[in-house]
Amino acid sequence: MGKKHHPHPPQPSQTDVPEVQAAPTEPEVPVAGASDAPAEPAAEALRRVEQEAAEWKDRCLRAAAEMENFKKRQIRERTETATRAQGEVISRVLDVVDDLARVAALDPGQTSAQALHEGMGLVERKLLKVLEGVGVERVDPNGQPFDPNVHEAVMTLPAPAPESDHTVGSVLQPGYRLNGMLLRPARVAVFTWTEPAAPPSEAAQ
Repeated sequence: MGKKHHPHPPQPSQTDVPEVQAAPTEPEVPVAGASDAPAEPAAEALRRVEQEAAEWKDRCLRAAAEMENFKKRQIRERTETATRAQGEVISRVLDVVDDLARVAALDPGQTSAQALHEGMGLVERKLLKVLEGVGVERVDPNGQPFDPNVHEAVMTLPAPAPESDHTVGSVLQPGYRLNGMLLRPARVAVFTWTEPAAPPSEAAQ
């Protein structure tokens, strides 16, 4: 028997091989950078920075000037307000001065001591009313407990009873407050209680 002849399998021709297409490439995105625009010259950049610095300096100077003007205006307004307030008080006090001048002009030969006393009392009350109108309060602590915060003890007096101990016996000079703030303490005499000495015991008979 003769050997069987196996024919070679048919080789695909070049025309039968499918073409492999290359994957599409993404389009290149241009990167913005110094290469896109010409670099700013150093001299131009320096000039721009100097201009911005000058603008900020001018703003700072203007703000400082406005603040200084504001402070001066505030001081001027406070001064004017204080002057007006003082002027109002002084104008009221001048009325009292006029009353004092009228009392001083009285003829002693035709004015009794009682009339002079009453006239001075009216002037005093008018002056106290003027002071009360601006917040001044008179401190007259006669008979009240002694308070070293608002009273100044000048002398002591013997207390008539134990319950009067450490109380104000008399006011030598009244004190004054302005809107609650102490202007001058009241100068007072303070009662001090002293236990009476025990009587000596009778000698034994």
